[in-house]
Amino acid sequence: MIYTVTFNPSLDYIVRLDDLRLGEINRVNYEQVLPGGKGINVSIVLSNLGHKSTALGFVAGFTGREIEARMSAYGATCDFIQVKEGMSRINVKAKAKEETAINGLGPKITPQDIDALYAKLDALQTGDLLVIAGNVPSMLPSDIYERIMSRLDGRGIDIVVDAERDLLVNVLPYHPFLVKPNNHELGDIVGATISHRDEVEPYARMLQERGARNVLVSMGGEGAVLVPEKGDVIMSEAPKGTMVNTVGAGDSMVAGFLTGWIESNGDYETAFKMGVCTGSASAFSDNLATRPEVEALLAKI
Repeated sequence: MIYTVTFNPSLDYIVRLDDLRLGEINRVNYEQVLPGGKGINVSIVLSNLGHKSTALGFVAGFTGREIEARMSAYGATCDFIQVKEGMSRINVKAKAKEETAINGLGPKITPQDIDALYAKLDALQTGDLLVIAGNVPSMLPSDIYERIMSRLDGRGIDIVVDAERDLLVNVLPYHPFLVKPNNHELGDIVGATISHRDEVEPYARMLQERGARNVLVSMGGEGAVLVPEKGDVIMSEAPKGTMVNTVGAGDSMVAGFLTGWIESNGDYETAFKMGVCTGSASAFSDNLATRPEVEALLAKI
């Protein structure tokens, strides 16, 4: 079974305008509402690709109920903690000449809510996959990634981590199955500027030396690089297409990698190609990648 954790899910209200003028009434020419959050995106794309997962995290209020309803519409299973105080956040993403984001706060999460999440994670079994992704809201312990991985350590659960800086670095001693920084995040960790695929390997190896098993680095239009725990480095340029929306592309890459890994019984090259094409398929669409979109790109590389 695959599980995802999103600590602060959202409803993303996405609008497009010809121009955004502060202090004036602005009228949109396009709008869309989507459930948001990195783990949420992974679960949705997994569902689109034909694989079940269970989305964990915290939700509250009418927005929390709407997140669950929209997740169900995608065929994704939810097992969220229902928080009593506050509401799940609404994030506004206004796309005009520039993109502006206004992110909500989220509900008040109590120690009892956190214990309820731990109880759900304690039920995971050997062979399960867990994806932990995204930032940690201020009401949660800053080391909650480490607490979760310490709790599950030694139980045969493969854990994927998609997070920035210390959130990622501090879990490396627990030997995550896969970490997926982008080139800028990897550069921040190692103190380098990484612009080309052939520059990635030595820095990704640094993460492996600190405990990561497999390191998948996304690079936008430059493509991606996988430094696996076994075998040679695999790299690819990005598939050709028109960029529409970068939100969720990295999460889609994670979902695609896991899909390819499962369907090929652990072949790294298949998992990598599926990941690259799934990330690109989301970037080329207003919505998250679907199986036909991914397979169309796979046929081209």
